[in-house]
Amino acid sequence: MQVTLILTLVLHVLSGVFWAGSTFTLARTGDALARRLFAPQMGAAVVAVATGGLLWFWFHRGPAGMTEHVLAVGAFCAVVAAGLQGVVGARSLRAPAGPDHFARATVRLMIAQRAAAALLAVTVTCMAAARYV
Repeated sequence: MQVTLILTLVLHVLSGVFWAGSTFTLARTGDALARRLFAPQMGAAVVAVATGGLLWFWFHRGPAGMTEHVLAVGAFCAVVAAGLQGVVGARSLRAPAGPDHFARATVRLMIAQRAAAALLAVTVTCMAAARYV
């Protein structure tokens, strides 16, 4: 169990760091790199959410205290961020050819990255604070 726990925690942290870090960077830079990072970001999001769910199952079952409520807010924000990035990212990848369509899709993608960055900032804050509430 100890090795499984360590591997799950490492996967959760590494995928979360990549997901949040790339989101924060893309929200700030606003370039077309977001299209190339879409698949790795979504993969990291899936791994982070799945391993977070597994960690919740192992350590936070039962009656919910303040720690669980704070973590639940963070988890909710992470799922919303993943959904937002996934929906808008997939739509921008399917945008018709042409400079107007590409420009509008890129703007939508950058807005989604900025919103997801705010949500992931809440998620990271909740994870950091949960132990101390």
